[in-house]
Amino acid sequence: MNVSFFIARRLYADPEGQLRSSRPAIRVALMGIVIGVLVMVLTLCVVVGFKRTITDKVACFGAHIQITNFDSNNTFELQPVAVSDSLLQHLSSLRHVKRVETFLTKPCILKTDDSFQGIVLKGKDALDFLLPNLLSGRLPETDTEVLCSDCLCRDLKLALGDRIDCYSVGEQVQVRRFTISGIYATGFQEADKMYVWSRSSVVRRLNRWSDNQVSGIEITVDNIAHLEEVSDLVWFATANRFDEDGNGLYAQTLQQLNPQIFAWLDLLDMNVIVIIILMLCVSGFNIISGLIILILDSIRLIGTLKALGADNLFVRRIFIFEAAMLIGKGVLIGNVLALALAVVQYTTHLLPLDPVTYYVDFVPVAFPWLWLLLLNIGVVLVSVLVLLVPSVVAAHISPARVMRFE
Repeated sequence: MNVSFFIARRLYADPEGQLRSSRPAIRVALMGIVIGVLVMVLTLCVVVGFKRTITDKVACFGAHIQITNFDSNNTFELQPVAVSDSLLQHLSSLRHVKRVETFLTKPCILKTDDSFQGIVLKGKDALDFLLPNLLSGRLPETDTEVLCSDCLCRDLKLALGDRIDCYSVGEQVQVRRFTISGIYATGFQEADKMYVWSRSSVVRRLNRWSDNQVSGIEITVDNIAHLEEVSDLVWFATANRFDEDGNGLYAQTLQQLNPQIFAWLDLLDMNVIVIIILMLCVSGFNIISGLIILILDSIRLIGTLKALGADNLFVRRIFIFEAAMLIGKGVLIGNVLALALAVVQYTTHLLPLDPVTYYVDFVPVAFPWLWLLLLNIGVVLVSVLVLLVPSVVAAHISPARVMRFE
C-alpha cells in the first residue's frame, strides 16, 4: 500500500471508517461540497427539463419545422401550396425525421349568445400529439366536432358537448356549427385561446381548396438536438422548388417561428453558468479552508515526517489524498441527494409553478446524463487544482518551525 495514502486515510478517519469527531471544520467543508454539488446538479436538471418542456409545448402548435408558401405574410390567412406525394415521401425519408404531416388554417370567429372570440381553426388529420394535454372528452372524430382549450371555454362560458357557431370570412361569410368533443390545455394561454383544432377536411371546405392544397407542411424531428441538421436537409429539399401552381416553398424552424420564447430560454443558460461558477467558488473555498485546518492540526506529524527524511512531495501527497477522500465523499453524497430530489419531483410534481408566468404548472425535471457526467468531472478537476494551493503550505513546513510553533 502507498505510504502517503495509508497515512492520509488514518488522518481522515479512524480505523472503523468514521470521520474523526475532533475535526468539526472538516464536517463543515464536507457539507459545503455536498451543498454545492446538490445545487449544481439540481440546477442543471431543472433548467434542462424546463427548456425541453417549453420546447415540446411550443412544438404542439407548429412542430419543429414548418414549410409554407413563400408568398405568405405574417397573418394566419396563409396562401395555399399544392403538395405532392413525392415531396412528402422525400421529406419523410430524411435522416432524423420522425413525422411529416400537412395542416390547414382558417381565421374564424366563435360566437355565443353572450360573447364572441377571434380564433384560428387549424385542421390536421392526426391530433394524437394533443392527447397528453387533453383535460376531458376526446379528439374530434367527425367533421362536426372541434377541440377547444380550457381558457377559451371559460371565456365563452362553454362546456364539453356544447354547440358553437363558427363564422369565417372570405368571398362570402360562411357559418358552421360545431360540437366541442374535447377540452385541452397546454399552458400557453395566448396560443390556447387562439387555436381550435378540427379535421383537415373541415378547413379545406372553408378555404374552398382542392384536395392537394394545404396551408403548409409540419415536420417533427426525433430529437431536438438534430433540429439544425434536419433544417439544412429540408432547406436543400425545398429551395428553388415550386409546386404545380408555381408557388415557392419557405421552411422555418421552431426558433425562427417563436424567437421571443427561445431568446428567453437562452437566458436560462447564463443563469446556469453563474450558479455553477458561484457554487464552485464556494466549494473551492471550503476545500482550501478545510485542508489548511487539516495541515495546522497535523503540524506535529509534518515536522516528524520531515525530521525522518520525508521530502516535500511525500508530504503534499498525504494531504492531497486526504482532501481527495473528502471531495469524493462530498460529490457522491451531493449527487445522491440531488438525484433523489429530482426523482421525487419528476414522479410527484410536488413543487408547483404559476402556468400564466412559466407556461407549466409544476417544476419540470430532466436527467441529462452526459451533462451531469461532465459537470461532475469538472467539479473534481477544479477541486484537484484547488488542492495544490494549501498542499504547498504543508510541503514547506520545516521541523525547526514546528519546534517554534510548539
